[in-house]
Amino acid sequence: MQGFQLTFFTEQNRKHAGHPLGEWLIQEAQRLGVGGATMIAASEGFGKHRTLHSAHFFELADQPIEITMALSEADSARLFARLREEKLKLFYIKAPIEFGFTSEL
Repeated sequence: MQGFQLTFFTEQNRKHAGHPLGEWLIQEAQRLGVGGATMIAASEGFGKHRTLHSAHFFELADQPIEITMALSEADSARLFARLREEKLKLFYIKAPIEFGFTSEL
């Protein structure tokens, strides 16, 4: 199948609609019928403002989070439409990919 790999980047402490943004994004992708998503917590990173974000022993609020999903063009369009509705500003990477299974399940 042809589609896109979408990767969103945010921080653990960022919230939307009363929920951590990473969790909200995964739940919204699931509600829209996206086949799957993975959230990964990183130990360190920096963004456009060159501010270092990292997970500290006592405080994980600033921990970088990455949410990745492989999805069809239609699913991608629905997800971006939903993000526009919510007026969310997120940094993302969108790359064309081929995806599928190595054998029938």
